[in-house]
Amino acid sequence: MIIAIDIGNTNIKIGVFNRVGKLLNSFKMSTDIKRTSDEYVALLLQLLNYNNIDPKIVKGAILSSVIPQLDYTFTNVVQYVFGVKPIVVGVGVKTGLAIRYEFPKELGSDRIITCVAAEKQYGAPFILVDFGTATTFNVVNERKEFVGGAITLGLKATMESLAHCTAKLPSVELETPAKVIAQSTRKAIQSGVIYGAVGQIQYITERTKAEMGWKNVQIIATGGMANLLVGIEPLFDHIDRELSLKGLYEIYRINAE
Repeated sequence: MIIAIDIGNTNIKIGVFNRVGKLLNSFKMSTDIKRTSDEYVALLLQLLNYNNIDPKIVKGAILSSVIPQLDYTFTNVVQYVFGVKPIVVGVGVKTGLAIRYEFPKELGSDRIITCVAAEKQYGAPFILVDFGTATTFNVVNERKEFVGGAITLGLKATMESLAHCTAKLPSVELETPAKVIAQSTRKAIQSGVIYGAVGQIQYITERTKAEMGWKNVQIIATGGMANLLVGIEPLFDHIDRELSLKGLYEIYRINAE
């Protein structure tokens, strides 16, 4: 089996794949840079035990991280728990995509791994919208080149910013209201954030298609918040919340070969 670990700003996603690339199980833990290696080892062993996964049958591992402070920590965690040295996604690791980015070292590995999976599963070209702590727009052309994109504040982070940066606006749950015109402050915040995100997605994807000279192109969504926008407008051709883990497995396969 192969372990894939995606370290994000909010959560750490862990996936277990069999030898033919089927995702057998996945689970999450909260990201916390204050945790020690020992704490992460204990937590990971608990999750493996709860999911009936024997660490001894893991023969390979791959790791992606957007938090540099945790790269060394999790490399040690993986080596201790599974007895294997993980592949760490970064400069020099083969991905199957050509990177056309002004400063490649600035490009988050989270954006690459989802694009790798999207290209493998749905083909290129495409625009991939990833709903995480930040919402990212990622563009891959017909030559399988990552050519850039856009980054904006995520849905949950927008909600939290409104409550934190204002004196009277409350913290509210992230839900899709029935109407844009709201008759309460709580629903008005939900309306502004959710329907504002819909308009943002429509504009950025249309502007991207115009800049690329595309009339029609696949729009793909991933990330935990994508489902909140389903049903409002026909925004996406595909929604796949497991792209990051699938992309990690694909990169592992390419580099293991």
